Amino acid sequence: METLKKKLQASMLTPPRILAGGFALIILLGSLLLMLPISNANGEVLPFVDALFTATSATCVTGLVVVDTGTNFTMFGQIVIILLIQVGGLGFMTMATLFALAFKKKISLKERLILQEAMNQGSMEGIVRLIRKVLLYALAIEGTAAVLFTIRWAFDMPFGQALYFGIFHAVSFFNNAGFDLFGQVSGPFSSLTSYVGDPLVNIVAMSLIILGGIGFIVLSDLFEYKTKKKFSLHTKVVLSMTSFLIVFGTIVIFIFEFTNPDTLGSLNWFEKFWAALFQSVSPRTAGANTIDIGLMRQASQFFIVLLMFIGASPGSTGGGIKTTTFTILVGAVISMIRGKEDIVLFRNRLAKDRLNKAVTLVLLALGLVITVTMILSTTEDHSFLMILFETVSAFGTVGLTMGLTTDLSLIGKILISLTMFIGRLGPITLAYAVGPKNERELYRHPEGKITIG
Repeated sequence: METLKKKLQASMLTPPRILAGGFALIILLGSLLLMLPISNANGEVLPFVDALFTATSATCVTGLVVVDTGTNFTMFGQIVIILLIQVGGLGFMTMATLFALAFKKKISLKERLILQEAMNQGSMEGIVRLIRKVLLYALAIEGTAAVLFTIRWAFDMPFGQALYFGIFHAVSFFNNAGFDLFGQVSGPFSSLTSYVGDPLVNIVAMSLIILGGIGFIVLSDLFEYKTKKKFSLHTKVVLSMTSFLIVFGTIVIFIFEFTNPDTLGSLNWFEKFWAALFQSVSPRTAGANTIDIGLMRQASQFFIVLLMFIGASPGSTGGGIKTTTFTILVGAVISMIRGKEDIVLFRNRLAKDRLNKAVTLVLLALGLVITVTMILSTTEDHSFLMILFETVSAFGTVGLTMGLTTDLSLIGKILISLTMFIGRLGPITLAYAVGPKNERELYRHPEGKITIG
């Protein structure tokens, strides 16, 4: 009986459930730390809902904030936030593996299964080796960016503050979190608007966002290209779609905002280019901005909603339905129009289950966005586009806002927090976590036909 009970308990602790539970515990711990008077500049206790919202946003690497990070939190509170971002971005299992490897502890089969789920891998083969690379790449990229940021900001502030800003924003932007401290310099919720035309800040920030968003599998392929002399299909798809979305997004934003006096209209040509490019990169789940998103034209704001919904790439620090999912759907449409049976990308045929998973993911994501938007439309007294923008930003773990976040009601804060949590885990992973354990079907139903179109 005792053995049966243990087996039952073990079967319930599936990798998706462990991931969901792990993230929930980290968020709860972060909430309790952010509530402490030592975390808040006014020396008072932060309301639990606000602390929960902030901790969820940091752990889910989103960037939506109900209170300004730079002015409302002490250094202790800011360090708690950046630690939550690092753990949330790289994954708590990745950090746990780091300590296990440091103490020469063997990684068990179940831990490898959890890592496989966390990194969105198809198999466990080489998973520990990939985790080592993840940690190495992350520290190297964040360290390099921190140095460059520090050098640039040392011209605008004391060196100690510049160093602190450099480290904080390097971690925040690489993990696609979007948290910033520039409320201390340019006013609350100002983000990088003071550096709209600064080439160094723009290049470093966008490089961090892109490198964090393409995924560690792609980073590994890029770093090892000299020895392998080829890219995997996954890397080719991610790089091509990422490049297309950035270029296309820059052109669209540049055209729609060119004459808008509140955004690009008042800037010179050089600044217009940097601003349009940054706003095309940032919706890929980063959350930083160099122009006021709330003052953009509605066409641009809706276009950013689409970019946020697509999001980053699998195995990255970003959210959204992912570039590969979007590519598969586009490939399916093209194949159908051409009368082809298979989806072919870079002379490789995709298995049918890839399309099934892509369609499932998109429908679950749309269902979540529609449901949350409808509920918020009844609880929040704001325009529909503003509510839709906030919802997609939370689902895609982006962090951009048209100004709704600080005005959210209690129900709105809880709902957006839940949306960020689901967006970070992924709808399919969460469905596996809360659903019954999968059992192999012993039979198949007869095939039927229905009319489509």
